[in-house]
Amino acid sequence: MCLSPVKGAKLILIFLFLGAVQSNALIVNLTDSKGTCLYAEWEMNFTITYETTNHTNKTRTIAVPDKVTHDGSSCGDDQNSAKIMIQFGFAVSWAVNFTKEASHYSIHDIVLSYNTSDSTAFPDAVAKGVHTVKNPENFTVPLDVIFKCNSVLTYNLTPVVQNYWGIHLQAFVQNGTVSKNEQVCEKDQTVTTVAPIIHTTAPSTTTTLTPTSTPTPTPTVGNYSIRNGNTTCLLATMGLQLNITEEKVPFIFNINPATTNFTGSCQPQSAQLRLNNSQIKYLDFIFAVKNEKRFYLKEVNVYMYLANGSAFNISNNNLSFWDAPLGSSYMCNKEQVLSVSRAFQINTFNLKVQPFNVTKGEYSTAQDCSADEDNFLVPIAVGAALGGVLILVLLAYFIGLKRHHTGYEQF
Repeated sequence: MCLSPVKGAKLILIFLFLGAVQSNALIVNLTDSKGTCLYAEWEMNFTITYETTNHTNKTRTIAVPDKVTHDGSSCGDDQNSAKIMIQFGFAVSWAVNFTKEASHYSIHDIVLSYNTSDSTAFPDAVAKGVHTVKNPENFTVPLDVIFKCNSVLTYNLTPVVQNYWGIHLQAFVQNGTVSKNEQVCEKDQTVTTVAPIIHTTAPSTTTTLTPTSTPTPTPTVGNYSIRNGNTTCLLATMGLQLNITEEKVPFIFNINPATTNFTGSCQPQSAQLRLNNSQIKYLDFIFAVKNEKRFYLKEVNVYMYLANGSAFNISNNNLSFWDAPLGSSYMCNKEQVLSVSRAFQINTFNLKVQPFNVTKGEYSTAQDCSADEDNFLVPIAVGAALGGVLILVLLAYFIGLKRHHTGYEQF
């Protein structure tokens, strides 16, 4: 018999990031008299849109905090479902159920509940009370098999967008030991998949990120588009080269769009493009709106693996690149260098991005990066011209003064 959640469940939190919001990895290990009976490790966050008292929509992204409870979680048996139940304080709870069959078990009834009466979590909400969103997805996994999915699984269930990734899961564990047999999710498999929001292409042989002393070729330009329902909401075209300095050793890595997956999300004030492949757990580009008139690249997060097996993880949410008016795109055909930190830079080639106000799935008129240079050169040119005029005025003054003084002495 499964022990009570208080005695038999172990829950560990690990600090990680997704996008602009802090997230914690959850590890739940439920045990019974034989040992582990349910094991789950995963990460998740939710973006919730709600109406405010001033008749506008506001979004709130909720990630796993550093303190959660798991009351109601249970191992289950041949007659009873297993379940994991997570509570994020007063405002949010999340649950998933597992049903055992003869040769497999099903993962189903993923339910998120949130309470808009919590003014801290949902300030100025009009509709107070508990709201529930049920995810209709149903996964079947053979018994004595662990289900794994490193790719981001995104579900747009209006008014909530749910993101799950880094999943390692086995319900109804046999003989108290987590299985070494794996079932990998479709997004991680070597097949081409087309689905809303998440786009996956066939990966090829893993490329090792190693130190380099020879010139690296220009990266292939990739095209990335994110959809919100049936509408394209973010467009990006760019070649990407990652420059990492680890213990004073430089690494250069070109991103191959043919072997790179991408996903993302669009909100009124922010947008996200996430890339991942066999080498990169995630590379996030987070865009934001400023002054209701312009957009810019506000944040970059990366988590990837180096040749020596170590992980490289950098986040910077205080950037200001690719600034352009809303309703337009930003373009830069020449090579640009984005300095994310002292240890991490991104070189971009043939860049074009539009994270907001995309019309008919096409780029709008672009603001070219050369305009930034022109804007920088104009004040320099004006300052130089004014300086020249000032010098001429001073020379004329001193020459006139000298002539006047000389004439006075002769008199």
